[in-house]
Amino acid sequence: MPITDILNKNADFYPSDVSLVEINPKLDTQERMTWREYSLIVTNPNEAYRKEITWSEFNKKANRLANFLLTRGIKKGDKVAILLMNCIEWLPIYFGILKTGALAVPLNYRYTADEIKYCLDLADADVLIFGPEFTGRVEQVCTDAKRVKMWLYAGEACPSFAESYDKLVTYCSGKTPQITITDDDEAAIYFSSGTTGFPKAIVHKHRSLMHAAMTEQNHHSQTKDDVFLCIPPLYHTGAKMHWFGSFLVGGRAVLLKGIKPEWILKAISDEKCTIVWLLVPWAQDILDAIERGDINLDDYDLSQWRLMHIGAQPVPPSLIKRWKKYFPNHSYDTNYGLSESIGPGCVHLGVENEHKVGAIGKAGFGWQTRIVDENRNDVKRGEVGELAVKGPGVMTAYYKDEKATNEVLSDGWLFTGDMAEEDEDGFIYLVDRKKDVIISGGENIYPVQIEDYLRKNDKISDVAVIGLPDQRLGEIAAAIIQVKEGMTMTEEDVDNFCMGLPRYKRPHKVIFADVPRNPTGKIEKPKLRKMYCGESVVAQQNEIK
Repeated sequence: MPITDILNKNADFYPSDVSLVEINPKLDTQERMTWREYSLIVTNPNEAYRKEITWSEFNKKANRLANFLLTRGIKKGDKVAILLMNCIEWLPIYFGILKTGALAVPLNYRYTADEIKYCLDLADADVLIFGPEFTGRVEQVCTDAKRVKMWLYAGEACPSFAESYDKLVTYCSGKTPQITITDDDEAAIYFSSGTTGFPKAIVHKHRSLMHAAMTEQNHHSQTKDDVFLCIPPLYHTGAKMHWFGSFLVGGRAVLLKGIKPEWILKAISDEKCTIVWLLVPWAQDILDAIERGDINLDDYDLSQWRLMHIGAQPVPPSLIKRWKKYFPNHSYDTNYGLSESIGPGCVHLGVENEHKVGAIGKAGFGWQTRIVDENRNDVKRGEVGELAVKGPGVMTAYYKDEKATNEVLSDGWLFTGDMAEEDEDGFIYLVDRKKDVIISGGENIYPVQIEDYLRKNDKISDVAVIGLPDQRLGEIAAAIIQVKEGMTMTEEDVDNFCMGLPRYKRPHKVIFADVPRNPTGKIEKPKLRKMYCGESVVAQQNEIK
């Protein structure tokens, strides 16, 4: 059954019940940020507001978009891209696309104009639906993205090169379009990057989306009465796929546009949230605010909050120990997954296994796991190898990239690139990464992108970027810079030069030193990691106090 049927069911069974709530807290400062300054999620610096829609309204919004797209010739197999900040329209737009039989293509809101064009071209996108925050970037590429035949603007003051989403969709039919969709139909394209830094387009079928919902619901037993607090960006598989468990049973979701500890706790208190998915930095920030005395837990009603779970990066056991001190009654779970495995849940700890904090867990509902050597033969328990997963949520392919697909898919198994080991009880622990990707605050950073940028500086002879463990973010990007002979350079010089990068990509640490390369000219990153980390980054993350 495709996941669009679940939306139809919820609208039929619970038409007047609230489905989505959007909360925008008011910023204490008048400082305005450019898009380059966005963290993983950031509030709009305007007046605070709260919006809500019912299941009936959710479904009608999705149907109106679907019917509009169909009248414009969009059909099964076409691609419709989404470039929006988290908002109450995001999910109805996503489902509206799915209802046409077209593929939804969510884009990272921090993409540069060039990255937006690259992804639109790579995915063969026919339509882009974008918000006001992206007007300048989209305008730069709209004449060059030849495949895109429709630019839809969701917001006020529609630019001249686009059409108004709101005006075009408002008066379309709210009835479900009669399009037959099966589990084997392709549903979505998500973007990930390899160690080269160039995004790969990941194709998932409707079966993947539905299995994500079933997996999440099986793991955390959501009921109609549960309220899910969603903070991470909706273009991530993680946020949506965790919400899918609540969606499956008609539970409410709250979209919070902001990550300040007091905003999170107030949203939980006011909206009676029962399930909250946090990234490690946000959990750290809440604990730090409590311990500094910035937050008084007695100011909030948190009695209904039953589950806190974390994903996207290794979780230090010390964090959960601290958490339990203040929230002793919370169930806790951690989840592991990739965009290639439709997000979190292919491996999970399980709420009953808090004694194994530090592990990512065991195979999730409907999933299988293996740990293999370089020849993809199973290793003995206790030995380190590459983690492989298999299940209904594995991607179909990297779109238009057979070589890359064959490198990671074999006989239904997805080879993750993460190095792991299994203990005597069958619990899996991450040990290190086969790939160079740095996971900082739950967001992937690709060293090649930063290295290429820094090499444009005339004073830099060579550069290598590696991840170093960080208590709050899990990892930070560190740049090892070899300065040209006869020239001088300071850390401030590097910081100023990197202002052209989005904040999350800027190196947090600068080390002036020679960059070692092997006889074939490749940077010896294992040597650098050993030199500046001393051991595996993942191992250090798990031990951070």
